[in-house]
Amino acid sequence: MELYTPIFVLGGIGAAFVAVSLVVGALLGPKRYNRAKMQAYECGIEPTPQPAGGGRFTVKYYMTAMMFIVFDIEIIFLIPWAVHFDALGWFGLIAIVLFLVNVSIAYAYEWRRGGLEWD
Repeated sequence: MELYTPIFVLGGIGAAFVAVSLVVGALLGPKRYNRAKMQAYECGIEPTPQPAGGGRFTVKYYMTAMMFIVFDIEIIFLIPWAVHFDALGWFGLIAIVLFLVNVSIAYAYEWRRGGLEWD
């Protein structure tokens, strides 16, 4: 049980900090209410009317998200390869070259399509 004592102490300190922060915030925080803040809306500002189908995101948003996913996954695969480079030998080298060629094709395609231009 004594091995878990530091974990329990740290958890107790964290819980005490949360409790003290909530109490101090409730006691000392400003209490300026107005009509907009009393309505059932999260941020307290007047909502603006939305189009019938809801707000649409541009295609640029989705292209940026897909670029992030593709190149983030590339890094996830490169880190373990770099750590075990010596143990993998020629098989690991050929596999990573094929992987990088594949990702480079995706990068070149995105570059030619203009996905890297932030306007």
